[in-house]
Amino acid sequence: MTAQNDGRETLTQLGRSTPMPQSPEEAELERVPAPHKGKQYVVRFTAPEFTSLCPVTAQPDFAHLVIDYIPRDWIVESKSLKLYLTSFRNHGAFHEDCSVTIAETLVKLLDPVWLRIGAYWYPRGGMPIDVFWQTGLPPEGVWIPSQDVPGYRGRG
Repeated sequence: MTAQNDGRETLTQLGRSTPMPQSPEEAELERVPAPHKGKQYVVRFTAPEFTSLCPVTAQPDFAHLVIDYIPRDWIVESKSLKLYLTSFRNHGAFHEDCSVTIAETLVKLLDPVWLRIGAYWYPRGGMPIDVFWQTGLPPEGVWIPSQDVPGYRGRG
C-alpha cells in the first residue's frame, strides 16, 4: 500500500487541531484501509483512564478499557478513537451501556473479523463492575494475548 492510497487523504482529524467532542454522538470515528488485508493479526487499544458519568448521580465513573480486534478491510484511526472515548466524559450511562456501545460502534464502523472489549470499572459503592463483550469466537491460529487486567482488590 502506498502513501497515495493508504486512506490518509480521507482523514479530517489526524494532524489537525481538533476540539474534543462533547458527546459520543458528536464524535466522528474515522477509519483507513487495513494495511495487511488477508492476514489475521490483533490490534489492541488500551485506555486505562476512561471516564463517563453515572446517569443517576452525574458522579464520574472510571474504567480501564482493553479493545482487541482482528481487522478485515479497515482499521480505526487512533486519534479519532481517542477523541471518541474522551467524549464519554460528559456522557451519562451505566457501565454496561458504555462498554457495549463502544464495541458495537467499532463493529459497525470496521466490520472486523473479530472484536472484544474488556471494561474493568473501578468501584463506586464498594463494588466494581466489569463488562466483557465479543462478536463471537476468535478465529483459530491467531495469537490473542490475555488482557491481564487484575481484578480489583481494594486497599488490602
